[in-house]
Amino acid sequence: MMSDAEFLAALEACTLDPAQFRHAAHVRAAYLCLCAGDFATASARFAAALRRFAAHHGQAGRYHETITFAFLAVIGERRACGGDHGGWAGFAAANPDLLDARFLTHYYPPAVLASALARKAFILPGFSPVPHGPGAGAHP
Repeated sequence: MMSDAEFLAALEACTLDPAQFRHAAHVRAAYLCLCAGDFATASARFAAALRRFAAHHGQAGRYHETITFAFLAVIGERRACGGDHGGWAGFAAANPDLLDARFLTHYYPPAVLASALARKAFILPGFSPVPHGPGAGAHP
């Protein structure tokens, strides 16, 4: 198994095997970015790495803004409340629910996560996007 530094470097250099970059690996990368910097820095670094990796492997359309930032927020909250548990292995063991790819359905209806808007813009959990533009309707 790659060390945390090797793993993150391979992701950022797009040399990580895409078959090894499943959901748990995404959570690991987010965790490592949060360990290395504050939320804003980690968010920029993680989102850039995901976009670059997806584009490099011909799957630029797979990037999902809401999922990316929602997981970063939850991981950051868990680290703030419970600590880093001595590193990735300890954090993962203490937070197994984050390793379930369906985790965000506790915060978002599946239809919201499946929307085109959620892919390109972060949607706050518990809120329905308000239509904008001419003829889109009034704000509730």
